[in-house]
Amino acid sequence: MQLLETVSALSSTGLMVWLLVAIPLASAAFLLLAGKATNTWGHLLGTLAPIASFAIGVVLFLQLLGASADDRVINVQLYEWIATGNWSIGLGFLVDQLSILFVLLVTGVGSLIHVYSIGYMAHDERRRRFFAYLNLFIAAMLILVLADNYLVLFLGWEGVGLASYLLISFWAHRNSASAAGNKAFIVNRVGDLGLSMAIFSMLAMFGSVRFDDVNAGVASLSPVWVTLIGFFLLLGACGKSAQVPLQSWLLDAMEGPTPVSALIHAATMVTAGVYLVVRSHVIYEAAPIASTAVAIVGTVTLLAGAWIGTSKDDIKKVLAGSTMSQIGYMMLAAGLGPVGASFAIFHLITHGFFKANMFLGAGSVMHGMDDDVNMRRYGALAGPMKVTFLTFGIGYLAIIGFPFLSGFYSKDHIIEAAFHENVVYGVLALIGAGVTAYYMTRLMMMTFFGRKRWEEGVHPHESPAVMTVPLIVLAVLSVVAGLLMNGWIQDWLAPATGQEPHNTPLIHFTTVGIATLAVVVVGVAIGWFLHKGDIPREAPETRNPLVHAGRNDLYGDAFNEHAIIRPTKGLTAGLGAFDRGVADGAVMGSASVATGAGEWFRKLQNGYVRSYGLTAGVGLLALAVVVVIGQLG
Repeated sequence: MQLLETVSALSSTGLMVWLLVAIPLASAAFLLLAGKATNTWGHLLGTLAPIASFAIGVVLFLQLLGASADDRVINVQLYEWIATGNWSIGLGFLVDQLSILFVLLVTGVGSLIHVYSIGYMAHDERRRRFFAYLNLFIAAMLILVLADNYLVLFLGWEGVGLASYLLISFWAHRNSASAAGNKAFIVNRVGDLGLSMAIFSMLAMFGSVRFDDVNAGVASLSPVWVTLIGFFLLLGACGKSAQVPLQSWLLDAMEGPTPVSALIHAATMVTAGVYLVVRSHVIYEAAPIASTAVAIVGTVTLLAGAWIGTSKDDIKKVLAGSTMSQIGYMMLAAGLGPVGASFAIFHLITHGFFKANMFLGAGSVMHGMDDDVNMRRYGALAGPMKVTFLTFGIGYLAIIGFPFLSGFYSKDHIIEAAFHENVVYGVLALIGAGVTAYYMTRLMMMTFFGRKRWEEGVHPHESPAVMTVPLIVLAVLSVVAGLLMNGWIQDWLAPATGQEPHNTPLIHFTTVGIATLAVVVVGVAIGWFLHKGDIPREAPETRNPLVHAGRNDLYGDAFNEHAIIRPTKGLTAGLGAFDRGVADGAVMGSASVATGAGEWFRKLQNGYVRSYGLTAGVGLLALAVVVVIGQLG
């Protein structure tokens, strides 16, 4: 009732912000509660919901665009959520230069993924439930990026975790999907502990979790506490964005339907960690050690993800390793301070377009190949799947940084900023660009070129228009997004990231840019040369430790098994034995003593007067003996 009263009192702008989240949330609730009666049209309602939110997001963006730089902030307070002691935490939303870009990405790319899913999930009997979960994912991510304080952000953060679990394990009849959902959920709880500790620390230090209050109080906080909060936030970001050491869940998450992979990797879950770090830029500016840790984690992850991508034969897992790597670039940029924060968001948005394009393209390939994900059984698909090939090819060119496509602008800026900050960062980022060009060329060669390696009875065919039209739209965005946003986005985000506005040339060919392009050409050439011949249908045995490590996800699961899971199981077993043998033994032993004593004393209460008289006499005699001994002593 309080919420309805508050909503009715909102301004037209505030109502739009509220509806932005409420529409997909209400759609999810309706589809889950309405039952099988909506099976025939529930997917249409589920698709219209994010489209409506996208339309509202566009209106809000145009409203901010028309305002002066100082007035591009919309605060919407719904109601007081928690009030205890000196703490008062409201449920409020913040629309500013940073959050509105995420709104457009989440709802825009999310809408295209919903449209694509109409065709991809056409024959799934639980399609209505699938669209409900997609709507829940969109709503939770919108709460996360629109929150005006860390606790409301945490509400969306946990909602994203729930939705990812439901979608990754959507086909739970497969043990691998069920295990993957559990793994994603559990690993992310480790990261959530970090974000929880950060929120607790803010409440203790500032008495508030509002972004404005925290930013204002950072200057008066001791360096130790600022650094600790920075590390806590980084731990949370590593969980959601699959950064080392909490990256192990991401490749297993490919067990979910392919549209889920696209949504997680392009528009929602893995971008949340980058958003958290950039939103907390004031904290990291005051904590250089924590900021350096962010950059190091990003650098390590961009190389680790690229390494994994070189060794996988599962097309979706190659793209998953690619996501790890590209998010690593964003984290590296975010760790470079204000100069890199806008570049991180720039690359996040362009990556959202070309990665959604490629994941949905992979789904289109699977659709035409009877759900086979093994690239060694593909080959020569450029002919029968022309639209998929052309759109996927544009995504490929964008991610490797082909001149004038989106990745050329956004990723090159990060590499240049890395060289400017620290030459080690720059060199490693440059190596990552070369490796990216290699493994993506390998994917293209194994999938679309060479000879046919299809299974007998497989007849590759193009996907229906409901699936290819979103591919075309995303391919166009992969071409033009970088050109349209280069320079503009840095100035647009300056108030939200702390970066000073500056002029960025429309076409940039710096020394670092030319070196990056040369390294990319080398990576493409190696990928083409090694995979232009016959591709064996089975992965050959190898003694190459680099390939073996890549195939085994750099032994992340083995490390977790031996360093965490087994010791934890051993500790649990030991505590269980202690509980049963010592704690329970002490309790049961004392109970046995009391029971035995009771049994013995019960025998004295036999109801015979002579027994009571004898007992009294023995007692008096014993008392007399004690008295006499005392007198003699």
